[in-house]
Amino acid sequence: MSRARTTAALAAVAAAAVTLAGCGMIPGSVTGVDEPEFTRELVIPPLAESDVVDGVRTFRLTAQRGTSELVDGMTTETWGFDGSYLGPTLRAHRGEKVAVEVTNDVGETTTVHWHGMHLPAAMDGGPHQTIEPGETWRPTWTIDQPAACLWYHPHLHGKTEEHVYRGLAGMFLLDDDASRAADLPSEYGVDDLPVVVQDKVLDDDGRLVLEDDGAEPGQLGDTVLVNGVAGAFQEVTTERVRLRLLNGSSARTYSLGFADRAMDLVATDGGLLDAPVRLDHVRLAPGERAEVVVRMAPGGTTRLRSSEADLGGVAAPFAMGGNDAFDVLELRAADELAPSPAPAWGPSAHAEEDALREEDATVTRTFELDQRRINGELMDMGRIDEVATVGDTEVWEVRNTVPMPHSFHVHDVQFRVLSVDGEPPPPELAGPKDTVYVEPRRTYRLLLRFEDYTDDRVPFMYHCHMLRHEDEGMMGQFLVVEPGSDAVPGRSPHLAGHG
Repeated sequence: MSRARTTAALAAVAAAAVTLAGCGMIPGSVTGVDEPEFTRELVIPPLAESDVVDGVRTFRLTAQRGTSELVDGMTTETWGFDGSYLGPTLRAHRGEKVAVEVTNDVGETTTVHWHGMHLPAAMDGGPHQTIEPGETWRPTWTIDQPAACLWYHPHLHGKTEEHVYRGLAGMFLLDDDASRAADLPSEYGVDDLPVVVQDKVLDDDGRLVLEDDGAEPGQLGDTVLVNGVAGAFQEVTTERVRLRLLNGSSARTYSLGFADRAMDLVATDGGLLDAPVRLDHVRLAPGERAEVVVRMAPGGTTRLRSSEADLGGVAAPFAMGGNDAFDVLELRAADELAPSPAPAWGPSAHAEEDALREEDATVTRTFELDQRRINGELMDMGRIDEVATVGDTEVWEVRNTVPMPHSFHVHDVQFRVLSVDGEPPPPELAGPKDTVYVEPRRTYRLLLRFEDYTDDRVPFMYHCHMLRHEDEGMMGQFLVVEPGSDAVPGRSPHLAGHG
């Protein structure tokens, strides 16, 4: 979208807001989302098979086309990994060396990015690591970060939204000593549930519709899926259930919780909090994750619900989904429930080495998020925007300068939110993060450290994770280099032909 077109779209939204406010017509709790009957059993993505040869745990994924019944009684052409929609859940333990053999059978170029993973840039699966039709890509790396709920998805420049929207995505769960010893629901598919929330638009024939009509922050769907199913329910057999929530949508921000009970937030994008936080809801922008534990009563039923989301001062929040409220997933408790302890855990043996300390920061960088630009620049595949030195701790000051939402994601690292407009972050932002919702006209100070992996030629990305914004240029590239490297920001001869 051009700068002029974006400005016009924002102006139109703002004008509509003023007009409706003057007429007393801005709605309260409304929804543009269809409310299904909750009659379909939740699909649990299978745990991916793997084998260990010469100390390397190897997974295999095939991106392919197929058909799916996203909505009861309607067939839709979709894409998936090892199936027709979404993909299996990969799982590995800290310290393991892993490889993933990804074969591309969708008939066009794609990539697979390991969102939230600390790994070499050449293995990251960003826009420079393309997989051509019929080819297989085999990245390898060692898992060296805390237990977390990560995910994988395409990252093809200009096509990320389309490929994710069609169904190419899956979870990647990491375990460590702390998570293994924690008092947390942990039986995958029973009391530890992956919950991938996405919204879609389907036409009368069941086809996926993805249109760019100038709406901000992108297309909002009227059909909401969990793990590829609209109107899903899950039978619960334990007193507590853990939901690993992922906002896998292109543009919609959710405010997820339960109308009749609180829940315990136990982890954010990059791992466990220091202690559980009792919340009524948690806001998740595209790309963000949260792990929550909810308590059930024998024979009881409750629904995970997305309530009206506080979008933080955007222009006309009702036009950006802020006033939408709808149920997402039904939980049905058995008449007798197996006991579950209250959430509790201790620190990992790696806690000291993982810790980020503001006093260690030696570099501060500033990033201004405009309509589709970061620091005034559109994405250029042949340009390096920032160069960081391995071992350095940095502060990134990220400011959203326009009255639309953005979701800021940094590859390779997990950061800590130090402050929001100079104030301590709310509890739900106190854990490790790789993606953060950036409210308009506010400044977020992020603390991060670059470790282990250097490359003078292959960059990592930082970008808005509202996928239309990303595809239209809201992305930059950075290198992590050894001390004394002569790499500098600017046009890169190693990336020639990518401009």
